[in-house]
Amino acid sequence: MSRVLFVVPPLAGHTLPTVALGHELAGRGHEVAWVGHREVIAPLLPDPDRLIPVQRGPDDWLTEVVARSHGLRGPAAFQFLWRDFLIPLAESSLPGVAEAVGRFGPDLLVVDQQALAGGVVARQHGLPWVTSATTSAELTDPFVTVPKFGAWVREQLDGLQRAHRVPLAVAERGDLRFSEYLVLAYTTRCLVGSQREFPDHYAFVGPSLGARAATVDYPWHWLDGRRQHLLVTLGTVDRENGARFLNAVLAAVEPLGSRLQVTIAAPPKLFGELPAHVLVREFVPQLEVLARTDAVVCHGGHNTVCESLAHGLPLVVAPIRDDQPTIANQVVEAGAGRRVRFGRVGPAELRESILDVLTFPGYRAAAERIRASFADAGGTAAAADQVEMLT
Repeated sequence: MSRVLFVVPPLAGHTLPTVALGHELAGRGHEVAWVGHREVIAPLLPDPDRLIPVQRGPDDWLTEVVARSHGLRGPAAFQFLWRDFLIPLAESSLPGVAEAVGRFGPDLLVVDQQALAGGVVARQHGLPWVTSATTSAELTDPFVTVPKFGAWVREQLDGLQRAHRVPLAVAERGDLRFSEYLVLAYTTRCLVGSQREFPDHYAFVGPSLGARAATVDYPWHWLDGRRQHLLVTLGTVDRENGARFLNAVLAAVEPLGSRLQVTIAAPPKLFGELPAHVLVREFVPQLEVLARTDAVVCHGGHNTVCESLAHGLPLVVAPIRDDQPTIANQVVEAGAGRRVRFGRVGPAELRESILDVLTFPGYRAAAERIRASFADAGGTAAAADQVEMLT
């Protein structure tokens, strides 16, 4: 039996794959724990007692950072992500992660791509560590057309390690975002594309889906089964910034009540009066709802896209920022959906795109091909197999 510590950022989409993996490892007899921000992470864990809080006080800074990020797009959003979120998050988390390593005594760390403190602490302590690659965007070198951005990011990562006295010989083993031991990519080449060669320690295991905390209910009786069902979601970070887009979706589906039911995962305060075939809920049990859905409209978050494709569902993707444009392009290039402009798309174009993915079988067939590739990759069980090889 080994002790595995998961290091996660305060982001639900980056934490949920580790929850399924942790449940699988615990079922195999390993002891698991998480280190992260209490307010965000504890509600996501089936057993909140497994969380070692990375901070002693409230997460006020996170609320403030999210508020300042609203409306940012393109290069401004990219710089903000690194300068104002990822690097400060690493700096503020390092003491808590180091303390968690001392308390829990792990044999191995599983570190989310954006929880940079985990890689620093693993290298400081000489511990084997695994990258939990919860977005595939950086696997495909998003900086190929903007090499200055890529060089700037590498400077930030190198500076972080130097500042915390990671031995030079250890720091030079590779990019801090990608472990030199194992990279778990929660996708497949069928979605990412097969053009690039990857090192042997990159394991494409498909989405890590499984046990989640039962914190949300849903009025299942509302789904009548006689009409197609559409799920609309912008994830947990960008929903407050999506009022214009979400109301454009509402206008797009309003005349489709005879053939379509629509669930929108968003704060009800963003909307006025709703037609009878549209349901708005603050949160939904996404995996369970996807099992009774025919297509998805989303922001291109890696978690939502892969969970949708794991159910063989075509998508309409409206990327907002960060890795989302890259993920949206992967969906389009795979033939599994359409891309629209988040900031400009209107109801008519949205209605056309929604009806397109619901009507033309090619989108569903492409989504089914990706679903089959996910199933063949093995998902959570395959990820656990890979982790066990290092323990």
